[in-house]
Amino acid sequence: MITIVDYGVGNIQAFLNVYARLSIPAETATNTQALQSASKVILPGVGDFDEAMRRLDGSGMRATLDDLVLERRVPVLGVCVGMQMLGRSSEEGVLPGLRWVAGDVRSFRSTSSTEPLAVPHMGWNDVRPTPGNPLFDGLEADARFYFLHSYYFQCDRETDAAATTSYGADFTSAVNDGNIFGVQFHPEKSHHWGTRLLHNFATL
Repeated sequence: MITIVDYGVGNIQAFLNVYARLSIPAETATNTQALQSASKVILPGVGDFDEAMRRLDGSGMRATLDDLVLERRVPVLGVCVGMQMLGRSSEEGVLPGLRWVAGDVRSFRSTSSTEPLAVPHMGWNDVRPTPGNPLFDGLEADARFYFLHSYYFQCDRETDAAATTSYGADFTSAVNDGNIFGVQFHPEKSHHWGTRLLHNFATL
C-alpha cells in the first residue's frame, strides 16, 4: 500500500488523484496506526522548513517513520519541502531535519551565479536524471517538471544525487540513498512526466 503522510502540509489529494487514475491503491496516514501497513511512503511538503518539521514532530508519526525507513527499509519519496526534510538542516530555519540523507539545504540567494536569480525558482524546468536510477525509468530524456522553491538540497556525496537541474548553476533536483528518494519538483503537478515518476515509485 502506498501511504501518503498527512501531517497538515502538502497537496495530499493531488497524489491520491494521480494514483486513482493509475488504478494503484493509495491512502493517507494521519497517525502511527495508519502507517503500519505502508509498503511505500510519500512525504509531501510545502512552505516553511521549520513549520513542516514542527508539524511532523507534532503528528506523533516521526518515530514510526524512522522505523519504517531506517529499520524496515520501506521505500520513501520526499517531495519539495519533504525532500529538504530528508537532510540534516536548512538555511531556511533552525530545526534539524530527519537526517536520512547526508546533506544540507541551501538558499539560492547564497549561491554564485553569472546573473541575478529570481527567487523563488518557479515554473517548468528540465531534469537530468543520473543514468540507471529506477525512479526516472522512461524519463531519461526531455523530462520537464514543475518547481516552486527558494532552497535546494546539497548532498555530501555526489552518488546521492539522482538528478540535476540548471538554475543559474546546476543544483540537485532529486536524491536517492538506498530506499530513500526525494524530488525537489512537484510530480503531482507535472502532467505525464510526473505521472510516470509516481508510477515508477509505486512499482520499485
